[in-house]
Amino acid sequence: MTDPHPPEEVRAAVRAYVERREAIDRGEAAWASLADFYTDDAVFVDAAWGRVEGRAAIAGLMVEAMAGLDGFTYPIDVVAIEGDDVLITWRQVVDGLQLRGRPFQHTGVSILRYAGDGCFSFEEDLMNVALVGTDLLEAGWEPGPAFTMPPPDVAR
Repeated sequence: MTDPHPPEEVRAAVRAYVERREAIDRGEAAWASLADFYTDDAVFVDAAWGRVEGRAAIAGLMVEAMAGLDGFTYPIDVVAIEGDDVLITWRQVVDGLQLRGRPFQHTGVSILRYAGDGCFSFEEDLMNVALVGTDLLEAGWEPGPAFTMPPPDVAR
């Protein structure tokens, strides 16, 4: 195991990543632009879409997985950094959608590994996708026209 990068370097990379996520939520950046924050050989694991490897594949996953999710935002609540390991908690919020009299939202977690040069070599996003799907149906959510379901045979 290698020594972690300088804490200020890791914090700066995480801050830039969080700022990009916030810009995406405001509609000022595309989801695919998050690929800028990964190494060429990075691994990204999504709870529904599975595992992809490489910056280009991550950009493609972002385009495909986020298509048709109009009105979805992912505000970040907590960021914790220990060496090169980063833990981010966030919520999936659907603008204007209610479930059981409350705003529609679910909690998610991202686990990232910093690799240097402002990039991450690993990210895994965790959330209860079965619950999200059930709750979306119950709330009467209608997907946008570009929406596609994750394939049943994703790489794990």
